Amino acid sequence: MINAAVLGACGRMGSLIIENITCSTNMQLVAAFDIGNIGKDAGEFAHVGNLGVQISDVKDLETVLKKTQADVLIDFTAAGATVVNAPVAAKCGVNLIIGTTGMSQEQRAVIDEAIRKNQVRAVISPNYSVGVNVFFKIVREAAKYLSDYDIEIIEAHHNQKKDAPSGTALRAADVISEALGGKEYVYGREGIAPRGKEIGIHAVRGGDITGDHTVLFVGNSERVEIRHMAHSRQIFAKGAVRAAEWVCGQNPGIYSMDDVLGL
Repeated sequence: MINAAVLGACGRMGSLIIENITCSTNMQLVAAFDIGNIGKDAGEFAHVGNLGVQISDVKDLETVLKKTQADVLIDFTAAGATVVNAPVAAKCGVNLIIGTTGMSQEQRAVIDEAIRKNQVRAVISPNYSVGVNVFFKIVREAAKYLSDYDIEIIEAHHNQKKDAPSGTALRAADVISEALGGKEYVYGREGIAPRGKEIGIHAVRGGDITGDHTVLFVGNSERVEIRHMAHSRQIFAKGAVRAAEWVCGQNPGIYSMDDVLGL
């Protein structure tokens, strides 16, 4: 049985992840962390009844991870928190599932170094949806055949999302750029902005949109649109739990959802 811990346990993603852990036959929740609701039962926020696992203060991360003998920590919080907490977990020998987006190159370098130094296993992905990762694969193939078309990426999320553009949009851009040997990115346009050979990336924020991503390949007299629409955050939570089950059986290293799904 895999012992799982969750950061941001009282949040929207954290509570969904806990709900999905309770549905797993291979995993059990042993620790849950947040900055509030300390001492309350984690099952209360996941609406799954009393689990006998109290919310711990994230300041006590190292102590609780060691005490509960956690095998894996799932983190869908914020970049500033992840860059602090991931190295602590790695130092404890705990494997990592990181779905946090908006990290800078410097923050990601700190996390990567901690994972390698402590020889733990990690999956780091901007999106844990199975469909989105198939979307990346389709977009990569399309780019090879439509390399001379204008390429635009449009993403839309709820009005509480802090980072823009989304990690998924940036990953789509990277996938296309890699397929085409390197492309410049332009984030939105204003004023006099003639189009070149760049990839345009645009962010929409409104209401309760879970997550929409569209890649447009636009040529003369035609365009091809490849789109993924998330209807529920459940797809991300299910994917994260699937990744957690998978990563514990791998060699130390940093993996992506491509690895988890065999893509």
